[in-house]
Amino acid sequence: MTFAQIQGNEDVKQALTGMVDEGRIPHAILFHEDDGGGAFPVALAFLQYLFCRERSGGDSCGRCPSCGKIGRLIHPDVHFVFPTAAGTLSEQYLEPLRRLVAERPAFREAELIDALGIEGKVPVIAVAESRRLLEKLSLSALEGGWRAVVIYLPERMNAEAANRLLKIIEEPPAQTQFLLIAHQMERVLPTIASRCQRIRVRAAGASAAPEFADAGLLDELMDALLARDLQGALDVADRVAGLPSRESAKSFCTFAAERLRQVFLAQQGIEGVGEISPQARGWAARCRKTFPRQALEVLDRTQTLIGRNVNLKILFTDMTDRLFLLI
Repeated sequence: MTFAQIQGNEDVKQALTGMVDEGRIPHAILFHEDDGGGAFPVALAFLQYLFCRERSGGDSCGRCPSCGKIGRLIHPDVHFVFPTAAGTLSEQYLEPLRRLVAERPAFREAELIDALGIEGKVPVIAVAESRRLLEKLSLSALEGGWRAVVIYLPERMNAEAANRLLKIIEEPPAQTQFLLIAHQMERVLPTIASRCQRIRVRAAGASAAPEFADAGLLDELMDALLARDLQGALDVADRVAGLPSRESAKSFCTFAAERLRQVFLAQQGIEGVGEISPQARGWAARCRKTFPRQALEVLDRTQTLIGRNVNLKILFTDMTDRLFLLI
């Protein structure tokens, strides 16, 4: 993957090549994208540029052995970490990842879960992954140059796993580069995020924000919750449970999570990382600052249980009760 093959994000590409050309590369870079926004190919293009010994004109050559290995995700000194089923490691799923990237470099999170064959399970980056990664980084680079770690969705990393990686992310060995790709910045452990240079990657062309046909349902639910009207909120929950399909119910959760991410950004005064809707700004002024983070965990749990065929009426009633206690 070369920079020339990536549409858009010209400012990002210029910044990344400038870091390498000037020899001022942050030890850890955190790319923030909307789901499917193209940060993964940007990360690969950056690594090709960093590792390539024949780069010129602001891009890697795309032909040398190093470029070929990185492009096919087989370079021995580039390690990939991503959420998997509990009790498994990323290295066990490298082949499905390679096939997915070859077909759709700017893949969505759901496409990765499908490719790995772990639908219905809670994907996580567990502490065993951190231990394995630290073992690998304790050894010398096999090709004698740079080493890199790409962590896809660090927000899926549990606290113990993240804490084990804090020191090495802050002070990595020489010529070791960390690249993290997050969708929900508010769920990335602050101690991890604070050790990284943050870069926003935007989808080429259209926005990658989720679409949901019945957006008014979320407006009604939030209005009822903020008014402390539990019965009204439960009435809305019944209507959500009555959506035409489980996929529609999942879409509601995805849409709600995106709006709550906007609430978090508005409360924190963070601009320039995506559009914040008027509704989200209004909710931000009225709910607790702890609400967005905690509510996202509730929505994540709800979406997972939808995939496990839990009764939707029971599920959305439980979700609403939990949100009522948090707001």
